[in-house]
Amino acid sequence: MIYQSHDATAVTLTRLLPWSNLDGKPCYLVGDGTANSHSHLSRVADNVESVQLDMAEELLDHAADLLGEGEGGGKATALQLHFLASRLVESLRDVHRLALSRGERLPAPDHGDDALEADDGASAAD
Repeated sequence: MIYQSHDATAVTLTRLLPWSNLDGKPCYLVGDGTANSHSHLSRVADNVESVQLDMAEELLDHAADLLGEGEGGGKATALQLHFLASRLVESLRDVHRLALSRGERLPAPDHGDDALEADDGASAAD
């Protein structure tokens, strides 16, 4: 997210961090968008996101094996499936939060005249 203060030259960027506070509320890192704003906390967040993505990949591989998509799988108990589903939900939450955080940091798309012309052409063909 980008916030502009009353001072037209000051822009504040916020980054959704990959963890919540003790109450489960989102945590944000506030920076000024300069190279100096890539702080220690930002690097920690990058590392946590990397670990979350690696864990999600490993969990997907484990799920495939447990559900019979790999060698020797397909014989999971109800308890194992419940545990797997719980971990998949946790991982999906982490990856969803990561996608939101990264999406908020993308520059806004430039929808110039080209996009309008493409829309006009598509509607005329319908």
